[in-house]
Amino acid sequence: MAIDSSDIDAVDVLNESPCNLNEELLISLLRAINLKLRVVDLQDMPLKEDFLWDLCHYGLACKVLNLRSSHIRKLNMAGKFMRLQTLNLDFCTSITSLHQDCFSCMPNLMQVSMCETRVADLWTTTAALSKLPSLVELRFQNCLCCKDTGPCPASFGKKENTALDTLGSATGFTPKLSLDSIGVGPIQASRDDELYSNLFAAANTFNIKEVYGGMDKLTFASEAKTSNCLQRIGLLVLSSSVLPDNDNETKLRNENYNSHHPSTICFEKHYREYLIASLPHLEVLDNLSIGDMDREMAKIVFSEYFERAPYNRPHKEKVVSILQNREIGAAGAYWLNFSKAKRQCLRRKSPSFFARSLSATKLVSVGWPLLHPLSSSFSQIHKEGNKTLRPRQFEYHPSDSRLMAFGTLDGEVVVINHENGKVVGYVPSTGAMNSILGLCWLKMHPSKLLAGSDNGCLKLFDINHMPPKVSDLNYATGVVCFDDFEPLTSVHINATDDQFLASGYSKDVALYDINTRRRIQLFTNMHREPINVAKFAHHSPFLFATSSFDRDIKLWDLRQKPEQPCYIASSSRGNVMVCFSPDDQYLLVSAVDNEVKQLLADDGRVHMNFEIASTGSAHNYTRSYYINGRDYIISGSCDENVVHVCCAQTGRRLRDVYLEDIESGNSLFVQSLRGDPYRPFQMSVLAASKRPSSKCEIIKVNLLTCNYSANECSSSEQHIRSSCGLGG
Repeated sequence: MAIDSSDIDAVDVLNESPCNLNEELLISLLRAINLKLRVVDLQDMPLKEDFLWDLCHYGLACKVLNLRSSHIRKLNMAGKFMRLQTLNLDFCTSITSLHQDCFSCMPNLMQVSMCETRVADLWTTTAALSKLPSLVELRFQNCLCCKDTGPCPASFGKKENTALDTLGSATGFTPKLSLDSIGVGPIQASRDDELYSNLFAAANTFNIKEVYGGMDKLTFASEAKTSNCLQRIGLLVLSSSVLPDNDNETKLRNENYNSHHPSTICFEKHYREYLIASLPHLEVLDNLSIGDMDREMAKIVFSEYFERAPYNRPHKEKVVSILQNREIGAAGAYWLNFSKAKRQCLRRKSPSFFARSLSATKLVSVGWPLLHPLSSSFSQIHKEGNKTLRPRQFEYHPSDSRLMAFGTLDGEVVVINHENGKVVGYVPSTGAMNSILGLCWLKMHPSKLLAGSDNGCLKLFDINHMPPKVSDLNYATGVVCFDDFEPLTSVHINATDDQFLASGYSKDVALYDINTRRRIQLFTNMHREPINVAKFAHHSPFLFATSSFDRDIKLWDLRQKPEQPCYIASSSRGNVMVCFSPDDQYLLVSAVDNEVKQLLADDGRVHMNFEIASTGSAHNYTRSYYINGRDYIISGSCDENVVHVCCAQTGRRLRDVYLEDIESGNSLFVQSLRGDPYRPFQMSVLAASKRPSSKCEIIKVNLLTCNYSANECSSSEQHIRSSCGLGG
């Protein structure tokens, strides 16, 4: 306690030998040393969770903190670390995400290393790191020869090639043009034949029209027919000031970067460019220095593949300004340079301009979306043996924004008010229905709900006659039964509520008449393999699409007595899902392992190919739906714990939402999902964990409301049954 008045300049606490540690005394010691504390090295120590929580919650006065290989499950360093400059979290394999306040009290933190962690979310990770005003060195993987976060000594001059390599990855071509190919020393004004032959060879490969030479720079001007990436580049300048001018540096520059101990986030496509574009003050990433060319290339790649704000808003707007412009009738700051006639034309074409502006502003301000499970609502329903409900399929109500219906793995049908959590109606399983794989509300008769189970049982319920409690068994009133269709995976009702389709694990599709309660027709051999989903158009009662594991999507017209499809569109893998856009202009097709495309509904041509990374799994069943009308799409797969949000018109990724059980740290995998038809940038996800005797969970996701609270997300684990690849 007398250390403050002593001649000791600094104290380092190092773990260099195994010992039986009294953690309570250690934390007291660290705080007693206080401002004389310089380095705290706790790597590879078997620290208990309580000690780590106490350390992170109250903070330390050290400058260097090494927690390498610690068992920190949730990084939430909310304590005061005012003097901390270096933080090492390498090999903390329990860390899967960063809390929104984990770096809030670290104004002097300059170096962060998180090699071989399980952090995967680009968006929340960047939002957390952006709160560090002094951060200049970051590492999620390291060069093989480097132990610290700084630039690798062997990579000097390599940063110039990094941008060119990125250019190749962005265009689908690995460029052979390197700095060596255009000379070792500074580029001179003289037109060396060998230099320009290399440049023109590269120009032909990139379809570049002209190459200009100057005293200090070379400029590549792109043709109109080049790729989008090259069109956005404009002028790519190689300055002589960044070129090394001796053979030793050239040799070092040509050595390949040896990535070592990568975190999960490193496998995210374009992750380096995303971080560089999002953290403008960063100087070193993964032991590679960040140069001007890297920053320019990062901006290009970011604008090509990512959307910083919804609806292509280039800047963050103030909510007050948007509301003021709405009241006075102004069109917004983006149109100030347009003529009055042009401004009025744009305003007429976009009646939802202000609503989109408001949602865009709110989403940009939210780093951690709100995830709220509906399991608390299920506690009202008490089953025999204290068993819990296990949702398998769900649908929003077509006209009442409060209601949602879901069917369970045990054949129950439940209608809940998902806003207040109250159960509106409940129908227990009578043994006739197994897992509910198909649900569809009637539009013109919104009190009625069609449900189909995997054993082929089809019933039409009236929620006005559904009891809200299990004990009330008088649920037979208003129930209509139809002929079985076995095995069933999907049901869908047409726009006029008079017919519905049933499809399943067969090559046939059945058409039913709701009024007569009879099957009208059975269309046989519509595909070469089982038809997972059949969907009617939203506005035409005659058009419907089918998706099959035979890799084909087919559009049919009932007026032509479906013998031949209107057209056939194919995927490279088996199709899991198809649905029409709300205006029936597009078809959204989801094939196995993240192959997601948007087709023109008129003729089946590919309008947009969403480049979502595949996992290599043949059982990674992918489902996609529209959100915000047809402006955006959401996509998730049963072998992954992430929901992708992409722009339907550009294909750029707006946001990824990762699902994780906060209490156990287990990942939750996407079984089904739906966009909220009434609220922008909100959705619900049916998630489960790949563990036996676990629960299924419907999680509401609000991208416009912040705070991922551990208290709001309960443990959610579910054993995945074989039906995870069936139905929508």
